[in-house]
Amino acid sequence: MPLIAIEEHWMLPELTSALKAVSRPDESLLFNERGDIGRRLEDLGAGRIATMDAQGIDLAVLALTPPGTQALPAEEAIALSRLANDTAAEAARTHPTRFSSLSTLPMSSPRHVAAELERAAQQGHVGTMVYGRTGDRFLDDPAYDDFFAAAAGLGQPVFIHPQIPSDALRAAAYRGFDPMTELGLATFGWGWHVEAATAALRLILRGTFERHPDLQIVLGHWGELLPFWLDRADSLARLAGLRRPVSDYIRTNFFLTTSGMLNPALLRHALTVTTVDRLIFSTDYPFQQPTRAEIGTFFEHFATDTDRHKVRSANAATLFGIDPLTP
Repeated sequence: MPLIAIEEHWMLPELTSALKAVSRPDESLLFNERGDIGRRLEDLGAGRIATMDAQGIDLAVLALTPPGTQALPAEEAIALSRLANDTAAEAARTHPTRFSSLSTLPMSSPRHVAAELERAAQQGHVGTMVYGRTGDRFLDDPAYDDFFAAAAGLGQPVFIHPQIPSDALRAAAYRGFDPMTELGLATFGWGWHVEAATAALRLILRGTFERHPDLQIVLGHWGELLPFWLDRADSLARLAGLRRPVSDYIRTNFFLTTSGMLNPALLRHALTVTTVDRLIFSTDYPFQQPTRAEIGTFFEHFATDTDRHKVRSANAATLFGIDPLTP
């Protein structure tokens, strides 16, 4: 039974340099430098494949690690998005049975986003990864509607990855501790996930899926907290003039990934708000590195071999149009 892992992170050295050169670098870049993470992020060859073999992963869907190119000025974001897409596409061509990839888009230049998505799709990228905010512009801003129309038309799923909260929000809600505790609270401990959940909820409330019913969104970390608050979020639908409850859009337009959080309690809750057909396996490599045994134990919690197969590979293969066994 094959195993596909999506959202397997990598990093472009040229992008790291550009991100560090901006006036206020994203502090979450520190996570890319801990231990051997930097080396693992830049490895798109033998070392990464050896880790996949050790974990029992047949195919990895590569995705550029946070914060992507969205923090860069338009011209630089365009150039580095193209370079990232070319690099990831080459890795997938070199190892066609082991790698596929999500594209990177120059979200700081909205008028160039759809064109780069189309170019990346022609290269073989099977979807794209974006973030919920670019500067002060939210992902649901009308400036991005052409992008969502293109994604729906091309059948390119959009992965919304967490990002660090804005400076204003960090000042209001995430300060008052030592620097590393503040950073952890604003990122992996809480803030990242609230940001991604809010971006997804805003897309629903903006009517995005009524305009683009075929659009498919992917959320990591079991839905970034949103599935745990749908009883309350559903009450927003009437206020926003939606035709359906928020939870209906979660069931029809969203896929949830495990992101290395192999807790059966999270699985059980996810299955109360969506179906097994909407769940996809992910390790969040290299930030999480579950062992083959840990992955095997997680899959023992599925009720049937059919369900197990769906989450191991079939759902991802269908959504992204990939086959882990065919070059």
